Amino acid sequence: MRTSRKLLAGVSLAAAMLAANSAFAAKTLVYCSEGSPEGFTPALYTSGTTFDASSRQVYNKLVEFKRGSTEIEPGLAESWEVSADGKEYTFNLRKGVKFHTTKWFTPSRDFNADDVLFSFNRQRLKDHPYHAVSGGTYEYFEGMGMPSLIKDIQKIDDYTVKFVLSRPEAPMIANLAMDFASIQSAEYADKMLDNKELFDQQPVGTGPFQLVGYRKDAIVRFKANPDYWRGKAPLDNLVFAITPDASVRYQKLKAGECHVMPYPNPADVADMEKDSNIKVLRQEGLNIGYMAYNTQQPPFNDVRVRKALNMAVNKQAIIDAVFQGSGKIAKNPIPPTMWSYNNAVEDDKYDPEAAKKLLEEAGVKDLQMKVWAMPVQRPYNPNARRMAELIQADYAKVGVDVEIVSYEWGEYLKRSSDKDRDGAALLGWTGDNGDPDNFLGVLLSCDGIGGSNRAQWCNEEFESLIQKAKTTSDLAERTRLYEEAQVVFKREAPWNTIAHSIVSEPISVRVDNYMIDPFGGHNFYGVDLK
Repeated sequence: MRTSRKLLAGVSLAAAMLAANSAFAAKTLVYCSEGSPEGFTPALYTSGTTFDASSRQVYNKLVEFKRGSTEIEPGLAESWEVSADGKEYTFNLRKGVKFHTTKWFTPSRDFNADDVLFSFNRQRLKDHPYHAVSGGTYEYFEGMGMPSLIKDIQKIDDYTVKFVLSRPEAPMIANLAMDFASIQSAEYADKMLDNKELFDQQPVGTGPFQLVGYRKDAIVRFKANPDYWRGKAPLDNLVFAITPDASVRYQKLKAGECHVMPYPNPADVADMEKDSNIKVLRQEGLNIGYMAYNTQQPPFNDVRVRKALNMAVNKQAIIDAVFQGSGKIAKNPIPPTMWSYNNAVEDDKYDPEAAKKLLEEAGVKDLQMKVWAMPVQRPYNPNARRMAELIQADYAKVGVDVEIVSYEWGEYLKRSSDKDRDGAALLGWTGDNGDPDNFLGVLLSCDGIGGSNRAQWCNEEFESLIQKAKTTSDLAERTRLYEEAQVVFKREAPWNTIAHSIVSEPISVRVDNYMIDPFGGHNFYGVDLK
């Protein structure tokens, strides 16, 4: 496991809380985070918990999503041009952007093209000095087929960069607004060549907040970047108080010890809405909660077994017990709010007797398997352990014996991506860019095997459809191809699609101008405290 190290000794949670509740000489917002970040280089990870503490506060991308929106706006690139054949993207970079000055680094120059080349070449070039550092796995970059897509990245001059592609890529600009595309300092990387892993734990970015200190499973402390190119944040300090238990987060919110909390227990939301000191923001989530079979391991390499296991699960009972009014049954691998959603697809019906017959037909008897349950709450699954217990009981009715397993979150994500993983893993996804490829391509493509494709599923027909859809800019044709891909997915059943959730975000009434992120992130630039 890649664990986050202690950066600055002597940072105490008690001191942070005292600062948060003192007279407001400085404005300090406390966010009760559900878990610890795995590190501070976003390209190495896929967890929203990690992105919240890294890319969404510390870094910028070439292009970004407007806060609370799926609309693209300029970031570190002021403008860009796309060639007529869709294979060249030229970015005109913003001048005068400062990197953070921290206790561990003082920059000698502004952001420029070298930083863009470093940030992407680290991911795509195996001989890059940083490629294999900190585990060297780039699940987004590889799962999206970027190694074969990007032929070259050229520095035209200090403030102009050209991406040369091997083929047209319809979602390219939206992809570059994602967390993995965060821009780091090449100058800082050069300084850290003798201690490269520390580069990934002591971040230097251009974003609105800069890291002050971190203690794993306790606290992350940030201060506002005084030189931020969009203007200093209204907040002076930002504290992540790491609080895995949703009930404890709620108590802290009620006591004024934190101002924003994610992932409340669904059963608590009604009480929260009655509290005059709490405001509950709600929004239909761009997400999917699912259970991925390892389709390369028997008996899950047999579609009949996967279909039988799907039919054995009472998804409505899961919605009632786990989501408690904040979710709906999922039948497709993309949410119904996303364009190209195929509503004509029919879900696998709950039918234990038919499941038993299909298992018999497949020659499977007395099956023993593992169901992996996430140790943390996510927007697409508020209680994975409870969900696993319900699945365990359902499977027992069709003669399947289940052992529930779990690991610490970072370890869970790492182990669940292994090609030889046993059993089926409860996981989920919140969209990163509003494009169907971000679900179908990242989570189910052949490029994602051993990484973001937890089903280890490579289907030639499905792959051909999603690859064709990426190379055309014709929205109607892309829609048709993605609709057809969903039919193939449902027929082959690499997952049991379980739920789409409604996201509830409780905040203190003192919090001003906070917006729910449609991509499930937590962004604090522009937020103020009354």
